[in-house]
Amino acid sequence: MRVLIVGAGIAGLAVARALRAWGAEAEIAERSPAARTEGAGIYLPGNAVRALDDLGLGEQVRARAVEIRRQRIADHRGRPLMDLATADLWRGVGPCLALPRADLHEVLLAGAKETPIRWGRAPAAIAETGPDARVTFGDGVEERYDLVVGADGVHSAVRDMIFGSGAVARPVGQHARRFVASYPESGPVWSLMVGHRTAFLTIPIGGGQVYCYCDGPADGFAEPAATLLAGATDVHRAPVEEVALARWSRGRTVLVGDAAHATSPNMAEGAAMAVEDALVLAGCLAAGGTTAGALHAFEQRRRPRTDWVRAQTHRRDRSRNLPAAVRGLVLGRFGERMFHAHYRPLRDRP
Repeated sequence: MRVLIVGAGIAGLAVARALRAWGAEAEIAERSPAARTEGAGIYLPGNAVRALDDLGLGEQVRARAVEIRRQRIADHRGRPLMDLATADLWRGVGPCLALPRADLHEVLLAGAKETPIRWGRAPAAIAETGPDARVTFGDGVEERYDLVVGADGVHSAVRDMIFGSGAVARPVGQHARRFVASYPESGPVWSLMVGHRTAFLTIPIGGGQVYCYCDGPADGFAEPAATLLAGATDVHRAPVEEVALARWSRGRTVLVGDAAHATSPNMAEGAAMAVEDALVLAGCLAAGGTTAGALHAFEQRRRPRTDWVRAQTHRRDRSRNLPAAVRGLVLGRFGERMFHAHYRPLRDRP
């Protein structure tokens, strides 16, 4: 099977490795002229690490990461509301890790080294011919593939080509700032302060640095929020968006990762869902039968899981609107139980 993977991010590189292991002849088209080195940090829950283990890359990621042992939530003044041991949440699944996003990308690039990447190249049109998909690239070259995988993110060009301009990412009403700052005193703790419709998150990623996520004014939070933001460099600002589609494939073209099912980041499941997509897609193709049948089976297996993640992000996002006293009471009394409930189905293999 000849496969074109569009996008050399987490999803695309994971698909490349998974399909190459199955035996596909894959290549990647990436519109960026070179591998991306920008980005802040990334948090990987236990099921994400398990998926990377299944991909054969877990040890390489562990070597670059900090193991996060606790998740703590406080109010905007820093008063504790919840303290959770991640080992209790993900026992038997995998550790929770955090690392620079560029480091994860480097591991995935090395893991997909057998797959050629055409940098600075992107499809301009995809046409179904029946026995294959005809892809016309921006330089006018036309090639044919047995399968096209759109792994090109929230603003997927492949999604636009197969479903039209109506299948767009939708803002969820948050505007995020992501950055890395120096904070040597930080322990192996995922630490969140919550305010009214706002949050400030810090996660250590090694080297005395923390990955920070903020979607409100930092002056509304206790220290170290203001200090971290003042010392931040290369702050990434963007609206938070989600993607919800009635279907993920058409003919011989299928969407994976954020191109198919992006959500608000409060479950931190984006990377996990992308790598799981890659593993399940390869498994469905390896099971035999027609390409159409494999793509149908892929979506049937994955949609309940990604729908669950979206439902939990919506539930969590709605909690941002609760009065501070009510939210504090709920988190203080039921926070640990709620976290376990939110992630319980994700403990099972996809």
